[in-house]
Amino acid sequence: MGKSDELLMQQNSTAELQPKDAMYIFGPCSAESRDQVLSTARGIAQHFPGALFRSGIWKPRSRPGAFEGIGEAGLTWLNEVKTETGLEPITEVATPAHVEAILRHNIKYVWIGARTSVNPFSVQELSDSLRGTGITAFVKNPVNPDLALWIGAIERLMGAGLKDVHAIHRGFYAHESAPFRNAPRWELVIDLKTALPDLKVICDASHISGNPELIADVAQKSVDLDFQGLMIETHINPQAALSDAFQQVTPDRLFEIICSLKFRSASSSDHQAIDKLTELRNRVDATDDAIIQALLSRMSLIRQIGLHKLKNEMTIFQLQRWEEILQRTSLAAEASGLSAEFVKCLWEVIHNESIRIQHDLFNTSESS
Repeated sequence: MGKSDELLMQQNSTAELQPKDAMYIFGPCSAESRDQVLSTARGIAQHFPGALFRSGIWKPRSRPGAFEGIGEAGLTWLNEVKTETGLEPITEVATPAHVEAILRHNIKYVWIGARTSVNPFSVQELSDSLRGTGITAFVKNPVNPDLALWIGAIERLMGAGLKDVHAIHRGFYAHESAPFRNAPRWELVIDLKTALPDLKVICDASHISGNPELIADVAQKSVDLDFQGLMIETHINPQAALSDAFQQVTPDRLFEIICSLKFRSASSSDHQAIDKLTELRNRVDATDDAIIQALLSRMSLIRQIGLHKLKNEMTIFQLQRWEEILQRTSLAAEASGLSAEFVKCLWEVIHNESIRIQHDLFNTSESS
């Protein structure tokens, strides 16, 4: 069996496992030349004929002098992509003028970038420009981890009458985000899905990773968290890319990444498996109840400690005691096999609540 036959079998097998409604958005960070755009699109269409073809036409750069996109001329190349490969193009819009340009070129899909979604004025202007167009819009999370801003941007587009509005998770800027370019903060996406349960969320694995070697793991994490699709920057020659050269992959590498993913169902047709899962979840619920009772008991003791400190004119926060708690719980975590970082974060939350309770006691006493 030749290599091409093996790839074909792998592709067919992967296609069977992938959710039928999964949304794939692949293509270069930016459109650089007609040949680069079309060559990349051909490589993607060979493996993913139903994907959206992404390519930035206008590129927001932090400082002037960097490549800021080819401009409206690139939209002609995107239309050629659709004509030749059948891939629907999608590009970023940041101003009403961008919207006017994509409408002139009959582009049906757009995304709003992280530098734009952070500004409600800009999002509202774009929403007004897109009103009545029937465009499908994707909203990337703001640069900073502000869930309200992200939800607000989505709501503004929905409020303008857009029927198809989706979210793109591209990670958040953080001073310490290693090993990622942008910190994933998966918990914020879970909060987003909880607030808007019908919303489809796509994972921009390239911008989270910032490194081609991490893309597969990030993509798998998003699949395991029941995301509805993937955005991966794909370039026919990543080393020569004019933007984000360090995180793009070739169409062939893209194919290998998608083939490596394990797609699973949210449920099972095996009744015994469902029954066992229900049993385990019931035990988790009972454990959660026990944790709540333990927290209630702890906070009752905290109130007694607060009253004792108040009576004896002692400070609420005492560094030596806090260091003792951190050391003791860290050793306990290590002995039990729990993550020390997890236990530290948990106790920081508990400690903050303990300080709040004592602070309220002190203020109540002083005001009475």
